Amino acid sequence: MNDLHSNQTTNMANSERRATRVFLNNIDSYSSKNIAQFLSSCVVGASLGEGEEEDKHDASSDEPCFQIVGTVANKDAKQESFASEQYWSLSRDELLQCLMRCDVIVYNITEHTDLIDEATWAISALHSEIGHFESPKIFILLSPILTWAMTKPPDPDDPDIPLTEEDYKKRRPHPNFKEHTSTERLVLKLGKTKKSILGTYIVTSGLQYGMGENMFHFFFQTAWLGKLSSVPIFGPGTNNIPAVHVHDLARVVQKIIDHKPKTHYFIAVDDSKSTFEDIVKAIASAVGPGQTEKVLKEDASGNITETELLYLSVNLRIESVFIKERLNINLDFESGIVDNIVRVVEEFKQTRKLLPIKICLLGPPAVGKSTVAEELCKYYKLNHVTVDEAVSEKIRQLEELLERNEKTAENEELLSAAEEKLKAIKNSMLQNGGQLDNQQIIHIIMEKLNSMPCRNQGFVLDGYPKTYSQANELFQDENMEVEDGRATEPKYNKVMIPEFVFSLDATDDFLKARVRSLPQNVAEMKHYTQEEFTDSLAKFRQTLAEDESVLDYFDELEIHPEHIDCENVAVVEKIIKTVGRPMNYGLSPEEMEEEKKRKEHERHQQLKQEEAENKLRETMENDKFASLLEEWNRNTAEVEKQEHELLEARSVPMRHYLMKYVMPTVVQGLVDCCKVKPDDPVDFLAEHLFRSNPDD
Repeated sequence: MNDLHSNQTTNMANSERRATRVFLNNIDSYSSKNIAQFLSSCVVGASLGEGEEEDKHDASSDEPCFQIVGTVANKDAKQESFASEQYWSLSRDELLQCLMRCDVIVYNITEHTDLIDEATWAISALHSEIGHFESPKIFILLSPILTWAMTKPPDPDDPDIPLTEEDYKKRRPHPNFKEHTSTERLVLKLGKTKKSILGTYIVTSGLQYGMGENMFHFFFQTAWLGKLSSVPIFGPGTNNIPAVHVHDLARVVQKIIDHKPKTHYFIAVDDSKSTFEDIVKAIASAVGPGQTEKVLKEDASGNITETELLYLSVNLRIESVFIKERLNINLDFESGIVDNIVRVVEEFKQTRKLLPIKICLLGPPAVGKSTVAEELCKYYKLNHVTVDEAVSEKIRQLEELLERNEKTAENEELLSAAEEKLKAIKNSMLQNGGQLDNQQIIHIIMEKLNSMPCRNQGFVLDGYPKTYSQANELFQDENMEVEDGRATEPKYNKVMIPEFVFSLDATDDFLKARVRSLPQNVAEMKHYTQEEFTDSLAKFRQTLAEDESVLDYFDELEIHPEHIDCENVAVVEKIIKTVGRPMNYGLSPEEMEEEKKRKEHERHQQLKQEEAENKLRETMENDKFASLLEEWNRNTAEVEKQEHELLEARSVPMRHYLMKYVMPTVVQGLVDCCKVKPDDPVDFLAEHLFRSNPDD
């Protein structure tokens, strides 16, 4: 094939039997990729059985699974393991040949509007070749819910009554989605001619979620990274958003392929009646700090695209009836994203490989723990946890909470608890010279490590715990089983416990020299004055030498601390080598493409700037050369003038001598020559001059 990039893999075990070939467009996009991946692990005809497990996919069966054939939009897309054939940049003739070799053609136009023309052409081309089919084919069009966006409720007096597939003829699309509706009509129309040979189906999909997210990705990412104090809700947020888990949408496609139902139009949405605000609040609470903020839709620019905002602004009460009654499907996420937010968040983390990294740095004072912690947090995008900052943050949170509640006079119980806790903290600090007691510190650090940012991204716990007992209280599992007052085995809170423990060390002389090099104000701020530092260092050495030290605690849990000599080793590099690559939030494919474009733009701008600088440099050099040449010519002219004046000055005495002593004699000789008119005037003149020589 011309202009064809094809990567093909063959499954010999399945090729001996007749496998059902399923075509999907753009299998490198979110929706089509997840549907294709789901179908690739489904046994053909598995959903024909009865029972609760009828729809479950099982790739371990000896029965053939669906064989996936697909196109990709990105030239550099990797070969997907679930696709037996993968194509890029097919001509229409090549694409038709590909479709003719498939049993099922699924065209997904829920994500990209530029695929409408191709989908329209595909069903028309297949219909024109219907006489050349070797076997019956199924054409399934996946269409967006915005083809119903302007549909009026079935009962104007009761807007809570949902729309269903039976209201199909009443549906009215959003103005931007009229072409989608036209394509739906064409698909259904062409499927009525020879239903036994070419069956056509429409599946109108709600906003798809799950498996790393797509339309709701911005809100997951914002909550996860925590760069904003609150997750924005664009607009009032009261609109009802019909949604469906992408795997539930794939199960609907699987059912249609296996059952070939007589009904040809289906709506795929879950049973939730969640509003936009409900969904964002659930995401913010499950992923981030839980704070949301309503902002104007105009402020969404730069965060999400206009098309995404259009999807998120849809307001429909719509229900799937036919997928239950005629396909007998019970959706896995039937109650919706809000009720299943824990499962959805787990999928989000697993799909995007968002695994927290938890590090504990221990060591003597002035060994450089905080500096190392800051560099690690920057490299791995972790949360830096210190006792002082955690205590300050807790006090600030309590004060802000009390201030808000004083203004609103709401939630008296919460207000009372916060007031009591703040009072206890301040009293403890007052009684202990500005320091909190051990129990309150443990409670605050425990609360910090259990916060969403630390649970999501991970943390670097800087210089704490210091003792075995502190570590035991901080990381203990509250649900551990106890016999005779002792735990049956070492147990710990797996959410909070560090994965890596590094003990930084150096000699006393090295540490004291480092402290002496600090400016006086820095030393006082860090409590590193000579007396304070000596006491702190001695206390640290004594604590570490006890029978049960904090390092022993981690050793008992098989989390063996790694000792690092800070005098002779590049500490940060050593830790990074031990921990490995960052496992935090990465860029989405869209963001990577945007980043690629941004870098390309920056490179182009840099080249233009360099070219402009070269031109400017060349112009300046030319101007400088012209200036030097002009100065050279001016100096040369001045030198010539001075030489001429000098020669003139030097010739004056000679002229005077000639005029006084020579010229009168010569003139007189010439006069006499004219009078005599000799035959040889030259000899006459010479003779005259000789006779007239005054020296004779």
